[in-house]
Amino acid sequence: MKTENSNKLFTESIRYFPGGVNSPARAWNAVSGNPVFLENGAGPYVWDADDNKYIDYVLSWGPLILGHAASSVVESITSSVLKGTSFGAPTKTENDLGKMIIDAFPSIDMIRFVSSGTEAVMSAIRLARAHTDRNKIIKFEGGYHGHADSLLVNAGSGAATHGTPSSSGVTYSNANDTLTANYNDLESVRSLFTENKNEIACVIVEPIAANMGVIPPVTGFLEGLRDITTSNSSLLIFDEVVTGFRVAYGGAQSLYNIKPDITCLGKIIGGGLPVGAYGASHKIMQEVSPLGPMYQAGTLSGNPVAMSAGSATLKALQMSGIYDDLECMSQYLEREIYNLLTKSKLPVKINRVGSMMTIFFSESEVTSWKSASGSKTDIFIKLFHSMLNQNVYLPPSPYEAMFLSTEHRENEISSTIISLKTALET
Repeated sequence: MKTENSNKLFTESIRYFPGGVNSPARAWNAVSGNPVFLENGAGPYVWDADDNKYIDYVLSWGPLILGHAASSVVESITSSVLKGTSFGAPTKTENDLGKMIIDAFPSIDMIRFVSSGTEAVMSAIRLARAHTDRNKIIKFEGGYHGHADSLLVNAGSGAATHGTPSSSGVTYSNANDTLTANYNDLESVRSLFTENKNEIACVIVEPIAANMGVIPPVTGFLEGLRDITTSNSSLLIFDEVVTGFRVAYGGAQSLYNIKPDITCLGKIIGGGLPVGAYGASHKIMQEVSPLGPMYQAGTLSGNPVAMSAGSATLKALQMSGIYDDLECMSQYLEREIYNLLTKSKLPVKINRVGSMMTIFFSESEVTSWKSASGSKTDIFIKLFHSMLNQNVYLPPSPYEAMFLSTEHRENEISSTIISLKTALET
């Protein structure tokens, strides 16, 4: 595999950006080596600066559920750009996408667009505090909800990859108001409520953990969170930035039939462009400025280009059979990977929900950050580089999800399995 151009670009980039990247998840600290620089994408494929072609299972970390450069999305973006890139004023495209999201999520009566998942979660936390007049929040160890100060405590995703579960620069007062429970452990949540009676504004959770690797909720976990928060007059926030429109059209909350108080969205609702959103009932959203005292603003929030890309994506996802087909392809890939790895005598557990999955090299089931962090990362690192040499692009971290798109068909799955077989033999 040629790497000359990527290596040259990386050498240049470290002069301009910390670590040569603009997001830690793009650095290959977890797998060693220099990142490849990508230049082109089409369907399930990407090409790097050295013209190496890969089957892509990163998909811009999830949002490209229709694959790269989906024609309907590109056409919608192009049409929008020709009319102007941003106005800082209301547009019809905001109404269109807002209505589609509200129609898809029964828990949402009103929505506010922002420009990233981090903004969505940060605003949702502020809204929960404003609504309850309480300060403390509960998150889960290994759960990543963006880089807002109060949430960089025992965090996952890039923070887990880089071994910095608590970031320098986060003040003691911020960290002190963030309580950490164990994912899939209701007793740890109950204990925090007992110890902090009438102080907890909300519990924030990824209904399917996706930033410590994919970890589904055990039976009764989400239902228990709903009961605990309700009985303690606290709010339940679902961070569906990754899972929204990914695991089902109505997100994980429709999959598990749980209605949170506030929902955070991102990724897919922007069709690959920067976007985020948070939404809730009329009663809760009345707190948000200009209706209420909870201030939040953004010059580029709801910009027409991102709104058009999101609308085109959601329209495509409304087609009959889309999610059944994604499930079929994902199930096929999971089965074939598992069979090959177990035949190779490797300790493997694959966690999958719909079109997102993680391969854990572990003897035991992975149900929390503790069990995820106990997996054998050295095996993953070797597999990552072997698969890259076989033209398959996996997430460059053992604690991230693989994603499939509607463009990953039998041919790509079969090619991936052939590549895996070759990688395991080398």
